[in-house]
Amino acid sequence: MDELDRRILNVLRWDARTPYTEIADEVGTSEGTVRNRVERMMDEDIIERFTISTRTGNVKAMIEVSVAVDVDTANVSDRMAEWEEVDFVWQVSGEQDIVLVVDAADTRGVNELITNAREQDEVVSTKTRLILDEELG
Repeated sequence: MDELDRRILNVLRWDARTPYTEIADEVGTSEGTVRNRVERMMDEDIIERFTISTRTGNVKAMIEVSVAVDVDTANVSDRMAEWEEVDFVWQVSGEQDIVLVVDAADTRGVNELITNAREQDEVVSTKTRLILDEELG
């Protein structure tokens, strides 16, 4: 991945629906080059998916999860990524091992996700932070 790929990705992070012609104008290359590079990054799993950000009035939160020392964190992460309200699953360093970024209909939905996480045999503890505001960078 080079600097041009990074610049293309920055445009797509802001708006994944940006036409290739607009991206090409912004980064100073041709539409065909942008198309080829995006396709290559998708083939190489650099771009995993295109998604949207919504302002639905839902409750967004980060659920930080600690697991036992001898646990395969990737396995736990993969299972949690399948939960409907989970937008992102990050494996992180620090006190916690996994962070779930969730978008639930209400606080009851967030609480159910916390309960689901705590019911996993590998989970030692959780810590939750409500997301109060979100800005795209």
